[in-house]
Amino acid sequence: MQFDNFSDFYAYYLTQHRNRTSRRLHVIGTGCVIALVLSALLTLNPWLLLLAPLVGYGFAWTGHFAFEKNKPATFGHPVWSLRSDFVMFGQVLRGRLPF
Repeated sequence: MQFDNFSDFYAYYLTQHRNRTSRRLHVIGTGCVIALVLSALLTLNPWLLLLAPLVGYGFAWTGHFAFEKNKPATFGHPVWSLRSDFVMFGQVLRGRLPF
């Protein structure tokens, strides 16, 4: 699919994350990524950065394949999908999307 802007993509992205368990897995994965990056910076341990995508995508892709039964948007739109993960994470933390 083609999108003209991030807003249009994000609206589509949300349709791919309707399953509550999948959304929870995404939020947990994104939280773990943030924790790993902060830990890497605080400890000056770059090896932790290698774990970040494995952990983040592990949670997210489990949500897609096991619960949503769809293909992750990362495959077609990796940058917008990553941005959307953080936008959705923020919206869940602020109570704008259900956890």
